[in-house]
Amino acid sequence: MTLEQIKEILPTLENVEFQLENGTFVPEHFHVTEVGQINKNFIDCGGTIRNEKVVNFQLWNANDFEHRLKPTKLLNIIKLSEEKLDMEDAEIEVEYQSDTIGKYDLDFNGKTFVLKSKTTACLAQDACGIPVDKQKVKLSELNNACCTPNSGCC
Repeated sequence: MTLEQIKEILPTLENVEFQLENGTFVPEHFHVTEVGQINKNFIDCGGTIRNEKVVNFQLWNANDFEHRLKPTKLLNIIKLSEEKLDMEDAEIEVEYQSDTIGKYDLDFNGKTFVLKSKTTACLAQDACGIPVDKQKVKLSELNNACCTPNSGCC
């Protein structure tokens, strides 16, 4: 989900709710403690220089159990961040505390924002020597007339 997409969704909501892919909800008293843009310049293992840009939201739980972030408040935080940081539209990455700080992609299921697990990957697989997975095929499913009984090929 991009920054522009969340800005379109927020005005349609009564409450801002986040949940993990497993269905566990982020406690409703969460805070958005950071909104910013992260620029990552790096070189992959194949020697290619890469640049990534994401909009970052950080969610935090405090002990103020009566706190509730309303959609208009989050929209105002986003607008202030855009003005002060000259942020551009980009994919949103959410930081949320579990055993350590987790990074999540953001999706929307029509009611709540869903924190989708991210995974690592090699960006230069052709340079790493990682074998390509071969597709497994059952010989019995091949329609090769040559190898059927009485075909004369054996």
